[in-house]
Amino acid sequence: MTADADVKVEAASQLLASQSILKVLGPGLITGAADDDPSGIATYSQVGAQFGYGLAWVMLFSYPLMAVTQAISGRIGCVTGRGIAQNLRRHYPRWLLQGVVLLLLIANVVNLGADLGAMGAALQLIIGGSEIPYIVGFAVLCVLLEAFLSYRQYATVLKWLTLSLFAYVAVLFAVAVPWREALTRTFLPTIVLDAPHATALVALLGTTISPYLFFWQASQEVEEQLRRTVKPLYVTPSQSGSELARMTTDTWVGMGYSNLISLFIIIATAATLHASGITDIQSSSQAAEALRPIAGVFTFAVFACGVIGTGLLAVPVLAGSAAYAVCECFDWIEGLDHKLKDARAFYTIITLATLIGLSLNFIGIDPIKALYWSAVLNGVLAAPLMATMLLIATNPRIMGTLILGPAMQIVGWLATAVMLLATIGLLVL
Repeated sequence: MTADADVKVEAASQLLASQSILKVLGPGLITGAADDDPSGIATYSQVGAQFGYGLAWVMLFSYPLMAVTQAISGRIGCVTGRGIAQNLRRHYPRWLLQGVVLLLLIANVVNLGADLGAMGAALQLIIGGSEIPYIVGFAVLCVLLEAFLSYRQYATVLKWLTLSLFAYVAVLFAVAVPWREALTRTFLPTIVLDAPHATALVALLGTTISPYLFFWQASQEVEEQLRRTVKPLYVTPSQSGSELARMTTDTWVGMGYSNLISLFIIIATAATLHASGITDIQSSSQAAEALRPIAGVFTFAVFACGVIGTGLLAVPVLAGSAAYAVCECFDWIEGLDHKLKDARAFYTIITLATLIGLSLNFIGIDPIKALYWSAVLNGVLAAPLMATMLLIATNPRIMGTLILGPAMQIVGWLATAVMLLATIGLLVL
């Protein structure tokens, strides 16, 4: 598709003119919202507390890189009718597939454990008691929702959970923000070249561009096609204009929503914690607790509730992306639209990933160190996986006539280079 950009823009205009935007939004919106998980909230809070508004610009810089990367993964799902791992299995060496899936599985399980722990700690802050039963309860709830709701019902639940991110909009307007300074530092940044700023930059990029999101969105686009009885686009390229427009609009809106909320969290914590001299925050629940004496009980409670809401959204995405990848690796039946008895391996992997993540909260592993190594694994995996996705998306044997246009290829390779440099920086620092 050589006139790719023109076709998509024209089709997107027609699509948005004829449909409600809420009907267009789906996998892209859910994927973007899931990126602001409790672990991500901890990162954004630490950056705001430590550097004030100094690194808020990173969220603007990362937005097009993140959106294009997710659009590439979504496009692979739409065009081929298969997820990332299944395309790797069909077209690339088996060692590459197995290595990617193993790293993804390890990183996801660690992230799952950290998110469940953060959710339990946040609920403990709100209602008191022991956090242990809360952590167990959240893990069980997430598994049950994925196992016993149909894809249509579950996608609806996840869509509504994206509204939990508005908690951080409420926080932003409940505190006194020096908007002139905040916006100036965001749009006219001052670049500081030292180890602390470089480390924070790497952490922000690693938090926003994460491999598990690639697998999730590609597989969810396939689920959407099955739900709407739409054939893969390589079979029906004549339908590609409207379908790719839907996916592209959904993705850019979803990633924009994600990055805007991340920016709000950085600004809110900069205006409160940093301004009050609190510069060391190591978890999302710690950030919520630190807000209580500074911004009031309302702000603290809303922030903590946001941690729980985003956790309920992110934990199933982490477990689900792992299950999609493993099942596609072995060509097992996979998908949330299958009943439990028809896709036992898929739901077993979701359950095991969640339970192993849960167990990390009880065996004395330092959650901050665990998150650090999870970030390292995601960083090691991100750049080569992004390069592989670009090779898939530009291969006519796989994509037919619907290969990536030049503009998306350029931005895609730029995003890959940025993540490679970020990974090298993380390992060096």
